[in-house]
Amino acid sequence: MGRRSSIGEKDLIEALSRVFRDTGYEGATLSSLSQETGLQRASLYHRFPGGKEQMAQEVLAATESWLRENIFEPLKCDGSVDQRLQSLIRKLDELYSSGKQACILNMLSSARDHDSPFAEPIKRIFDALIDALAALAEEREFEEADARDRAERAVILLHGSLVLSRGTGTQRPFERFLETLPDELLGHR
Repeated sequence: MGRRSSIGEKDLIEALSRVFRDTGYEGATLSSLSQETGLQRASLYHRFPGGKEQMAQEVLAATESWLRENIFEPLKCDGSVDQRLQSLIRKLDELYSSGKQACILNMLSSARDHDSPFAEPIKRIFDALIDALAALAEEREFEEADARDRAERAVILLHGSLVLSRGTGTQRPFERFLETLPDELLGHR
């Protein structure tokens, strides 16, 4: 089977994202990126002169855009808090393939290098998620500090459930997170 000579932008970013989600930044090789996209290495370098780093940056930018459109903005829309939270749960389930998919933010984070080219966008995305969840909790009349604590805990539980699901080979931790999110974020004080 021959290699493709072209691929649509959306499909290209999704293919690159799959590799980074599966192997992380360090584990992603040009061979694996080439294989997943169906493009020759030369075609990848032509499209991404900045190499693998540029590919990862564009994947992060696309992720941030998707989150803004599908999570952050809808949480600010009309509708009851409960309706918006249920919509969030459906979108998280979609984003993480019911717990089968690792988080791109985690897979591009480096524990050793806070000066990495990905540190700032990853922090910005986490902050936006926490802010959006905290705003939702504040609508339930939680004080600002308590709402933020609940939002941070929800993000911690989300990412912990993804790691545990991946590590144990079962989606149950992620499913349990989705089931308990309404109470964790908006439940009794």
